[in-house]
Amino acid sequence: MEEIMTTQEKRCYTVKDLQEILEISRPTVYELLKRHEFRWIQVGKNYRISKKSFDEWLDQKMENN
Repeated sequence: MEEIMTTQEKRCYTVKDLQEILEISRPTVYELLKRHEFRWIQVGKNYRISKKSFDEWLDQKMENN
């Protein structure tokens, strides 16, 4: 039986994950990546965003509001 990981169990997020979490467009996610708002790596043509780095960034942004 194959186990499916939820976004809470992942060590990294995809661009699509961030789109869904933040409810923003794909180009907006790429703009955040370009501004180095959180840590990410590029694997081939795909981006993988550090879950820890993203979660810390999001928490900080929410605290500032």
